[in-house]
Amino acid sequence: MVDFIDQNIIDIREKIRSAAKRSGLDPAEIKLMGVSKTQPIEYMLSAAAKLDMLGENRVQEAADKRLKWPSEDKTPWHLIGHLQRNKARKALEVFDLIETVDSLDLARMLDRILAETDDHGFPIYIEINMSGELTKSGAVPQEAASLLERVMRYCPRLSVEGLMTIGPNTDDSGEIRKAFEGLRLLRDNLRSFSGLPLRDLSMGMSSDYEIAIEEGSTIVRIGTGIFGSRPKIQS
Repeated sequence: MVDFIDQNIIDIREKIRSAAKRSGLDPAEIKLMGVSKTQPIEYMLSAAAKLDMLGENRVQEAADKRLKWPSEDKTPWHLIGHLQRNKARKALEVFDLIETVDSLDLARMLDRILAETDDHGFPIYIEINMSGELTKSGAVPQEAASLLERVMRYCPRLSVEGLMTIGPNTDDSGEIRKAFEGLRLLRDNLRSFSGLPLRDLSMGMSSDYEIAIEEGSTIVRIGTGIFGSRPKIQS
């Protein structure tokens, strides 16, 4: 029933290898995330062993799925959707990494919750809005250095491990490439000033991940390319 998922992953892995080689990158350094928003848990279980991580957009949906998830499976779960502050506590319980921290207020709330159990080193990415589109979340690039500096100063229980962005909503490959290149250059600048490795660049989805890899992505987030069309949510 889910053989198509296996084949899709094989095909995507091959495209990842080709895109990496075009840019002189090591394909082994590029991780494949399966974006499983609204997908049935059977599909997720079929794919998990062949993926590097799973990505979910909604905290409550992910929490419900994790209740049914086998404890022996250690596939990391990333939050890739906008995080409302009233869901921060649940997000820390459900996810292994939060990719969408885009404000000091959110970072400080996460840090305060972690302080209750004296947890340290919870991994996050800072989300940057490289497209300038008002419909997208993320800090503006001009404020990234200030945000990173303040997170490092005021949020000792968070570990900033990379940056995340969503490509622009356009068919113009030049504009898409410009956004991804911009995030890579921004990451390089932030590395220099902060001293942090900032190893990960989470950028590229089903329609643009090959361009993202050519511009230095280390994590591509693929949903429909792996699982097919998303099932409609019943109201």
